[in-house]
Amino acid sequence: MPVIRIVHRTSAPAAEAWSRLTDWERHGAQVPLTRTIIETAPPTHQGTIFIARTGVGRITFDDPMEVVLWHPPAADSPGLVRLEKRGRVVTGWAEIEIRPLPGRGSEVHWREELRLRGLPRVLDPLVAAAGRLLFSRALTRLLER
Repeated sequence: MPVIRIVHRTSAPAAEAWSRLTDWERHGAQVPLTRTIIETAPPTHQGTIFIARTGVGRITFDDPMEVVLWHPPAADSPGLVRLEKRGRVVTGWAEIEIRPLPGRGSEVHWREELRLRGLPRVLDPLVAAAGRLLFSRALTRLLER
């Protein structure tokens, strides 16, 4: 499985970065041709399920995800959320860890293992490169006001 790792520093405090990066509906707005459908009543918690639906017209695929770990940042301790991808097309997991920095700001660690069923493993490096580009762009936009 391709592994994607992104580290990003932001001036946003950890709690604010957490709030922005765990707003699942905003994720869909950052990924082309994608919208997010929340299946579980708010607020987000372990067990929350949502779907990223990507496509145009009748040509779509769903990327259902479940929050399996939910630890928001507190004081000087980091926050960590882990998502398991449970789709027929996209499988794997994603983690977003937010570490407070001394003074102000935080550091975000986005880790993801991504597999597209039916795609030969020889294309894993291409999938990883595309994922890094897409998720880096989304991460930057999600952290903007």
